[in-house]
Amino acid sequence: MNETLILLLIGLAGGLVSGVLGIGGGIIIIPMLVGFLGYTQKDAQGTSLGLLLLPIGILAVMNYYKAGHINLKAAGIMVITFVIGSYLSSLYALTLPESVLKKIFAVFLLAYSIKLFIGK
Repeated sequence: MNETLILLLIGLAGGLVSGVLGIGGGIIIIPMLVGFLGYTQKDAQGTSLGLLLLPIGILAVMNYYKAGHINLKAAGIMVITFVIGSYLSSLYALTLPESVLKKIFAVFLLAYSIKLFIGK
């Protein structure tokens, strides 16, 4: 699979999870950039921040950019599907009862924490 398609899918996954659970960068995008595209942890973090630049991390992005840890092309590609995914999944999430969203969030965090605990 070529890198652009993988970046679009990562952006979509991050957007979908962000729209439903209010998370995305640290828990979805960073591990996928490292696991699927071989980014270093710093490059993945910087690129994720680049994707989210204006809403939350402009000062952190400036630091990562100065240190050479942001792939601007990758961030630009992922932002396309991230916006679409977060919009569509937020529409769905708003129809779910809060108790269901809490359970989805809990299962997701538990699965990820187990992966972190037993992983490298």
